[in-house]
Amino acid sequence: MIEMARKDDVNEVMPLILSAIGDIAYSLSGTNDDDETWQVLSEYYNQEINRISYRNVIVDRRDGQIAGMLISYLGDKAEELDNPIKNRLMQLHGEDAANEVVMECLQGDYYLDSVAVDERFRGQGIASELITAFEQRGRSLGCTQLSLIVEGDNNRAFSLYERLGYKEDGTIMVSGSEYTRMVK
Repeated sequence: MIEMARKDDVNEVMPLILSAIGDIAYSLSGTNDDDETWQVLSEYYNQEINRISYRNVIVDRRDGQIAGMLISYLGDKAEELDNPIKNRLMQLHGEDAANEVVMECLQGDYYLDSVAVDERFRGQGIASELITAFEQRGRSLGCTQLSLIVEGDNNRAFSLYERLGYKEDGTIMVSGSEYTRMVK
């Protein structure tokens, strides 16, 4: 069943977030230490206003376990959602570090930040179901464009997004890697 995440889901959702965002996690946390990154991102998750806040996460819950998760938000809110992250990075490492947080979406978009499925549940169409729920929510919010980015070498995800009707719309550099922007 797809539903909004809760704060107490943090320990099940966090491994999925980390698997979805990869090295971006280190950029957002301001550290290369795995344990500290987990802690910082967990704090972000539990905040009310934040890119990876539980309020922006939907989960697919099966047999009492979280099978998958998707983070999404309005492009119009992206700057506000990034402020807590930028403030932390500025305190730790100065303005240059804060400026490395890239706005991944455009005003007017409904943005799919990340999606991941627990490896025990893969191959069951969970990612597609989460994306369908994301698209329905975007339409209900009146958004005229859905967007996402996919890392250049993630052919499986790229193929899924193409099958779902997403089209290439340029590239963007995030945390030193090139991503393809896709829109629908």
